[in-house]
Amino acid sequence: MDFKKERLTIALAGILTGCVAVVLVMSGNPANMGFCLACFIRDTAGGLGLHRAEPVQYIRPEVAGLVLGAFLLSFARKEFRVKGGSAPFTRFILGFFVMIGCLMFLGCPFRMVLRLAGGDLNALFGLAGFAAGIGCGVFFLQKGFSLGRNYAQPAAEGVLFPASQVVLLILLIAAPAFIFFSAADAGPGGKHAPVLLSLGAGLLVGALAQFTRMCMVGAFRDLILFKEPKLMIGFAGIFAAALIGNLITGRFHPGFAEQAVAHTDGLWNFLGMLLAGFGCVLLGGCPLRQMVLAGEGNTDSAVTYLGLLTGAAFCHNFGLASSAAGPTGNGKAAVLIGICVICVIAALNTFRKGGTRS
Repeated sequence: MDFKKERLTIALAGILTGCVAVVLVMSGNPANMGFCLACFIRDTAGGLGLHRAEPVQYIRPEVAGLVLGAFLLSFARKEFRVKGGSAPFTRFILGFFVMIGCLMFLGCPFRMVLRLAGGDLNALFGLAGFAAGIGCGVFFLQKGFSLGRNYAQPAAEGVLFPASQVVLLILLIAAPAFIFFSAADAGPGGKHAPVLLSLGAGLLVGALAQFTRMCMVGAFRDLILFKEPKLMIGFAGIFAAALIGNLITGRFHPGFAEQAVAHTDGLWNFLGMLLAGFGCVLLGGCPLRQMVLAGEGNTDSAVTYLGLLTGAAFCHNFGLASSAAGPTGNGKAAVLIGICVICVIAALNTFRKGGTRS
């Protein structure tokens, strides 16, 4: 694919993804939450009973669709390669703290863009923190940070994670007594588009992200390291499409106060996304990219998903997640601990006696 065609493809993928997010909100998803991996994983954790916060309990079919869309397209393109073994427990811990950062801000990098497109100016603090966190991660990358190489794994290992998403879809549709659902008026978990539409949206976004390597963290990282804006074009497309869609449908509400599923504490919006951005650079991609990689057969990214899922459960079981009322004391402590932990992980995997890794 030539240079111009590649950029055009990424731009179109971003525009389509932004349109998908608008359609999902129009069809029932919470405002400015057409597509948010952190929010959807949090809701799924609640749906499975891993936490009992009633407002956020619903197995989100968008996540399953995203993974399966990436899986199917990577298989069709002969890019499905099963590999893993690159510091899996470290990746679990990083995923855990990335989720804590996201739920301090109340959204993943994808939702940060969608919140900006909806007029939520609190997301500007999140964007600044996200860029700062990526800058911290890039510093360690330049010094030689590495979690080590991965290795080829048996084919069954790579299929297990997509298969687990099929199981979640079955549980959502069958709705057995041990699966939890938020009441329609209880909160974000009770607001959702129809299952088939959500699944189809996830399949489309997963395929687009697999084809273009779309990643918010990668976009900033490549811009800083290589002055390469290619991936940033995709997210500019998401923002533009979502902004236009919100203007057309009357969902653009500029300001700080009374934004949907958001709080106005600028410092903790900043620090939450700093933690998320820092952790994601060390992982090699944002939650969206991790789900796509897991669909392509990367078992390390599947372990990262488990870290994100566990982090979401901890956030609601121990009062770490923010709400529209603002961050909690426990959440603030967890973010500061997370930043310290990730600094230690970054240093231990970068510096060696007598200098840095070659």
